[in-house]
Amino acid sequence: MSDRIGRGRGRPSARVNSTASRIPRSAQSPRQTPVVHSPKPNYSFRPVFHERSNHEDNQVLNQQLWKLARKTGTLNLSNKGLARVPERLYDINEADADSKAVNLEQLSIKEEDAWWNQVPLNNLDLSSNTLTHISPKIENLQSLTVLTLHDNALVELPPEIGKLEKLMRLNVSHNKISELPREIYSLPELRHLNISYNEFKEIDPDISDLHMLEFLDGGHNNIQSLPGGIGFLVRLTALLLPYNHIKELPPDLVNMRSLQKIDLMQNDLTCLPEDMGLLRKLECLYLQHNDIQELPDFEGNETLNELHASNNYIKIIPKAMCSNLPHLKILDLRDNKITELPDELCLLRNLNRLDVSNNTISVLPVTLSSLAHLISLQVEGNPIKMIRRDILQCGTSRILKTLHERALAKSREEGGGSDGAFSSAGISVTRLRGGESDSGEMPGNFPDRYKLRHTRTLAVNLEELTEVPDQVFQIARDEGVHVVDFARNQLSTLPNGLQHMKDLVTELVVSNNLIGYVPQFISQFTRISFLNLSNNLLNDLPKEFGVLNTLRELNIANNRFQFIPNCVYELQGLEILIASENHIKMLNVSGLKTMPRLSTLDLRNNDIDSVPPILGNLTNITHLELVGNPFRQPRHQILMKGTDAIMSYLRDRIPT
Repeated sequence: MSDRIGRGRGRPSARVNSTASRIPRSAQSPRQTPVVHSPKPNYSFRPVFHERSNHEDNQVLNQQLWKLARKTGTLNLSNKGLARVPERLYDINEADADSKAVNLEQLSIKEEDAWWNQVPLNNLDLSSNTLTHISPKIENLQSLTVLTLHDNALVELPPEIGKLEKLMRLNVSHNKISELPREIYSLPELRHLNISYNEFKEIDPDISDLHMLEFLDGGHNNIQSLPGGIGFLVRLTALLLPYNHIKELPPDLVNMRSLQKIDLMQNDLTCLPEDMGLLRKLECLYLQHNDIQELPDFEGNETLNELHASNNYIKIIPKAMCSNLPHLKILDLRDNKITELPDELCLLRNLNRLDVSNNTISVLPVTLSSLAHLISLQVEGNPIKMIRRDILQCGTSRILKTLHERALAKSREEGGGSDGAFSSAGISVTRLRGGESDSGEMPGNFPDRYKLRHTRTLAVNLEELTEVPDQVFQIARDEGVHVVDFARNQLSTLPNGLQHMKDLVTELVVSNNLIGYVPQFISQFTRISFLNLSNNLLNDLPKEFGVLNTLRELNIANNRFQFIPNCVYELQGLEILIASENHIKMLNVSGLKTMPRLSTLDLRNNDIDSVPPILGNLTNITHLELVGNPFRQPRHQILMKGTDAIMSYLRDRIPT
């Protein structure tokens, strides 16, 4: 039985074996023959960083860029990794075979592609590449007005650039160029030349032949001196030569009467020309990190706004300089050898920032407290003993308050009234109540006619005035005063006596008062160019305000405006509008369009919840401030990049 069962159990295995015996031998155990792999295709290895070939560079200028350039006249090939300029670029102004061969049926569909509708190339940007050479064929681009070549590896430029007679802007900064071809100095329309961050050791005297030049940047080179004859650049408004080794300035520098900005920081200068006053349009002067030992009087430089002369060897601040710079806002003299500050600093009535830190000053003049617009006073690093250290550490307002208290105490000791007096900016700064002293009579020396006549300025600040008698303005009119400053008082409106000076006043400052309305007679001021109404209680302006066609700068910051008054949009000559720190809720772009000269618009810290993209089309605005508003777009990162980035962002979002 068991045997039967065992046989029964064994049958299946027998069947399996019998089945296996019928499988071909070759299938049972295939031979392990070596595997022969077919050869792989030989792909050429191409690293990410490699030397560009002509073919690769030529492919960058594809058909899409080509058509766009032919349509707009602008070609942007920046940051493309180019080692060479694409050859066909030099023929871009020639009609190609495709556009000539197009038939009438095709033109009816795409007429803009026809050769007679194409624009000659006028703006070429080849910046941020690795170009080492520019072909002489550049002369084929006769219509170029802007040529941008910065951030490349150029060591020279072809003389043929001198044949681009329409060229107005040339930027070759951040290269390895040591000289320009002589032919460039014959360009008749060149207005903007940037050769900074190169290897220049001198500026060619032929630069004086660029009679139309308005902007010259030669900073960060190795320039030792400036050529005689540079004074022939009479249209130059900006001369930027920082980070060089210039030891002296040529005498004819002062012949460039249009200069507004001079940057000579980080050079080896020991002095300035004595007749700097001939540069009557100069606004900004940068002299940091030189070897200058004394400053000139700057007689004639009345428009100077900023003077930066830190890190020099200056010992004395000229007293005459203080009376010659009525519009100076920033005076930076830190890290010098100054031992004393003159009382005449109070004549810098528009000064916003004074930095004299890291000198050897032991006493601060009490007259500094009369500077009504001073918001930053830096004095650290000096051996000052007259004021306790804890007061100095409290900052500007606390220091000025202490100086003001000491000024009043000093005047009492010298026999003044209970409120005291000390001289400042052309007038006896007596604490007036209703225009009178405590005795009820006008002080005998108020105002000082000689100082009014000399400074042409009527300024009374920090005196808690609630009104000013008409007699003061009549005297100021008789002495030819054209600047009136009553900042930091308690005026509730403009004094009626101002009407006596309606034909004289060019600058009016009534900031930091309690002014709640502006009277209609403001429209009678036919010569006013600057008006500061900041830090008051205003929420509107009179309709008649719009007739002030001579007004160039208006400051209404830190008031209660919920919108920019319509009369402001009628100011055709306005260039600067400061309306920060208000409650403005919207941007009236249509109103801003009616202001063709507006270049600076400051709307920081308002309640604007949206920025219309069409604002980007207002190309006349070159300085725009929008930080501190609740809108979401543009984002803060874009706002921090500056006006160009903001305007470009807005234009990209204009619906088509």
